[in-house]
Amino acid sequence: MQRNRTHTESGLRYVEPEDRAKALFVQSVEKAMTILSAFNHADCALTLSELAERAGIDRSAAQRMVHTLRAMGYIQRDAQGHGFLPGIRILDHTHDYLRLNPLVRNATPVLQELRKSVRERVDLSLFDDVRVLYAVRLQTKRQSFHTSLVGHSVPTFCSSGGWAILSKLSDSQALDIVERSDRRPFTPDTTTEVEDVMAHVEQTRAQGYSLTINQILAGEIAAGFPVLNNVGKPVGAIHIAGSLSEWTPDDYIAKVVPLGQQAARAISQY
Repeated sequence: MQRNRTHTESGLRYVEPEDRAKALFVQSVEKAMTILSAFNHADCALTLSELAERAGIDRSAAQRMVHTLRAMGYIQRDAQGHGFLPGIRILDHTHDYLRLNPLVRNATPVLQELRKSVRERVDLSLFDDVRVLYAVRLQTKRQSFHTSLVGHSVPTFCSSGGWAILSKLSDSQALDIVERSDRRPFTPDTTTEVEDVMAHVEQTRAQGYSLTINQILAGEIAAGFPVLNNVGKPVGAIHIAGSLSEWTPDDYIAKVVPLGQQAARAISQY
């Protein structure tokens, strides 16, 4: 069964039709979450009409949801009063997730040591179907604002962590994710053809790590290493990102790959 592409990429979890049909499923909660998920990828405050359109619900229902979420602190007016923004209460849940997630908790000290060794940006991403979300971000040198934020996501099909994760899935599972992805390029060098992406996945599977060049950011080289759970399924990846102005691919592989593989083994099967 093909999943809803918009919901999956916006951060709203896909719900199987049989789950939605069960008496236990509360549709009003689903509507509230679609409102919160409407902010994903927005670059400014959203009006009520924009929230309703992005959430796929009528304006009247959106108005009720926004009023309730504002009263609870999950949505707030922007400073100019022209639209709405996520509220401060959302940060409570982000904190709860990060401190209670065993992978994030156990990986953090390992990643801190890894950053000291490689002296480049080190991230831990979590696998979420057609995207991976950054849960730990350890910066070095000069970084742009969005590359320092926990919760930022990148597509699975063209990221170093994404290739690493896909390499631990079956060919049919990996192909399904790639085919359902919005494969618009980030740079002129972003790999977008399904066959080419799958070739990178196969190469990653053979060598045990991924290497991306100019895939998400021009001038960036990144290595990815899969992180597995206690039954060998991929749950995330370590990314180590550097600059092509400072590294050749061969030197980068020699420096970061052994350290990245060691760190991934240390935090896998938590």
